[in-house]
Amino acid sequence: MAKKHITLQHSESVIVQAAAQIYSAYIASGRVSDDDATKYLKQSIMEAITIARSVDDAVISDGEMD
Repeated sequence: MAKKHITLQHSESVIVQAAAQIYSAYIASGRVSDDDATKYLKQSIMEAITIARSVDDAVISDGEMD
Protein backbone atom coordinates (compact mmCIF):
# COMPACT_ATOMS: atom_id res chain seq x y z
CA MET A 1 0.00 0.00 0.00
CA ALA A 2 1.30 3.43 -0.94
CA LYS A 3 2.01 5.89 1.82
CA LYS A 4 -0.32 8.85 2.03
CA HIS A 5 0.88 12.28 3.03
CA ILE A 6 -1.31 14.91 4.65
CA THR A 7 -0.37 18.55 5.02
CA LEU A 8 -2.53 20.61 7.35
CA GLN A 9 -2.46 24.31 8.04
CA HIS A 10 -2.01 25.26 11.69
CA SER A 11 -5.69 26.16 12.15
CA GLU A 12 -6.71 22.82 10.63
CA SER A 13 -4.43 20.88 12.96
CA VAL A 14 -5.94 22.69 15.96
CA ILE A 15 -9.43 21.67 14.83
CA VAL A 16 -8.23 18.09 14.29
CA GLN A 17 -6.93 18.00 17.87
CA ALA A 18 -10.19 19.37 19.27
CA ALA A 19 -12.29 16.98 17.16
CA ALA A 20 -10.17 14.03 18.30
CA GLN A 21 -10.69 15.00 21.94
CA ILE A 22 -14.44 15.35 21.44
CA TYR A 23 -14.63 12.04 19.56
CA SER A 24 -12.58 10.23 22.20
CA ALA A 25 -14.95 11.55 24.88
CA TYR A 26 -17.88 10.08 22.95
CA ILE A 27 -16.04 6.75 22.76
CA ALA A 28 -15.05 6.82 26.44
CA SER A 29 -18.64 7.53 27.44
CA GLY A 30 -19.82 4.45 25.54
CA ARG A 31 -21.96 6.37 23.06
CA VAL A 32 -20.15 5.17 19.92
CA SER A 33 -20.90 1.76 18.42
CA ASP A 34 -19.55 0.31 15.19
CA ASP A 35 -22.79 1.24 13.45
CA ASP A 36 -22.64 4.95 14.27
CA ALA A 37 -18.91 5.68 14.48
CA THR A 38 -18.96 7.81 11.32
CA LYS A 39 -21.90 9.82 12.65
CA TYR A 40 -20.06 10.68 15.87
CA LEU A 41 -16.82 11.41 14.03
CA LYS A 42 -18.58 13.92 11.75
CA GLN A 43 -20.42 15.40 14.73
CA SER A 44 -17.12 15.83 16.58
CA ILE A 45 -15.60 17.66 13.63
CA MET A 46 -18.59 19.99 13.32
CA GLU A 47 -18.51 20.70 17.06
CA ALA A 48 -14.78 21.49 16.90
CA ILE A 49 -15.40 23.89 14.00
CA THR A 50 -18.23 25.55 15.94
CA ILE A 51 -15.93 26.01 18.93
CA ALA A 52 -13.17 27.46 16.72
CA ARG A 53 -15.56 29.91 15.06
CA SER A 54 -17.00 30.98 18.41
CA VAL A 55 -13.53 31.65 19.79
CA ASP A 56 -12.56 33.53 16.62
CA ASP A 57 -15.66 35.72 16.97
CA ALA A 58 -15.05 36.37 20.68
CA VAL A 59 -11.30 36.98 20.72
CA ILE A 60 -9.27 39.61 18.91
CA SER A 61 -5.72 38.37 18.52
CA ASP A 62 -2.67 40.57 18.05
CA GLY A 63 -2.64 40.00 14.29
CA GLU A 64 -6.24 41.22 13.97
CA MET A 65 -5.71 44.61 15.59
CA ASP A 66 -6.48 47.62 13.38
